[in-house]
Amino acid sequence: MTIIETEPAFVPVQTRSERFKSTDVADFDSVTGREATWRYTPVARIAELFEAGLDGSRYDYDLRTSEYAAGGVTAEWVARDHALIGTAGVPEEKASAAAWTSFGEALLVTVSGDAGEASLTRSALGTSDRAAHTVIHATAGSTATLLLRNTGDASLTENVEVILDQGARLTLVSVQEWTDASRHVSTHFASVGRDALLKHVVVSLGGAFIRLNPAVHLTGPGAEIEAYGAYFADAGQYIEHQVYVFHDEQHQRSRVTYKGALQGSSAQTVWIGDVLIGQKAVGTDSYEQNRNLVLTDGARADSVPNLEIEIGDIVGAGHASATGRFDDEQLFYLQSRGITEDEARRLVVRGFLVEIVQQIGSPELEEHLQAAIETELSGGVAGDAR
Repeated sequence: MTIIETEPAFVPVQTRSERFKSTDVADFDSVTGREATWRYTPVARIAELFEAGLDGSRYDYDLRTSEYAAGGVTAEWVARDHALIGTAGVPEEKASAAAWTSFGEALLVTVSGDAGEASLTRSALGTSDRAAHTVIHATAGSTATLLLRNTGDASLTENVEVILDQGARLTLVSVQEWTDASRHVSTHFASVGRDALLKHVVVSLGGAFIRLNPAVHLTGPGAEIEAYGAYFADAGQYIEHQVYVFHDEQHQRSRVTYKGALQGSSAQTVWIGDVLIGQKAVGTDSYEQNRNLVLTDGARADSVPNLEIEIGDIVGAGHASATGRFDDEQLFYLQSRGITEDEARRLVVRGFLVEIVQQIGSPELEEHLQAAIETELSGGVAGDAR
């Protein structure tokens, strides 16, 4: 009898949790743009950020904390072998792995007690290609609102790990107000423990290229994630968010709401939402949605919600996506009350995006972000080119 050996049949990845992971950039093939995680992305615009050997040195930052808080927020540089590094997640794609391979030290931000509000600003990263790694650790029972504000020039790939211990409640707001030529590729890995709540808010406004992907692992029973995003893309600007939520224990809850507006020739936004309800996630309550407002011809918004359910005993799960133009009836109503067409359009866009900002729960921070959105709109919301 002749035995013929054959190569095993190729079996594609069946679920999001099975994707290949590695902290070594050399383990990933060259990025072509045909890969699942890069299929919408103009990868040629960030080719330099896929390579090892990026500048992973320390950078200047400005940490400001609440003066009268009962707890505290501290920041310090730690070595690559720190025990917390790698506990929230591991790269699934090459840009994230390039950042992991290249960083020298990580910036560890620790939240303890009732820490009130704090902000960490980066404004002097420069135009050279670089990598960074940040770990945010909310200790058991702690509460805080932390703003990560990104301004100035940047050509950056980075990983941000967010770790919530039992009962912690953290509102993390990441604001991208980069200069017009900046490039920013970031993965936010989050691990949310028993009865902890993470409110994760992304506001992406400035920068030529922004790709910020939150990946949230709900690890403990009763864990919750509320993920919100607001973004505004102008002509030539590319903004992408891929949100992943993994329900991995019982009685967990997730809410994902992202809203974007875009105008101008070749303005492009991409939103991909993945929710995985695992085999242990009894009693899950999950919902994700994305809304896009296209203001002019020549702008493009891609929106792809995905839902995987591996267990039947859940409270509920759903998703929704919609992309459209201005409602002419809204414009007519405002204009009939003496408001000019341009101002009416600005009012509609402002109300559309500010709904997300209002989820933060900090009047001072909400005021700052509303002013930032107003600055974007002051450039002029163009009329509908039909």
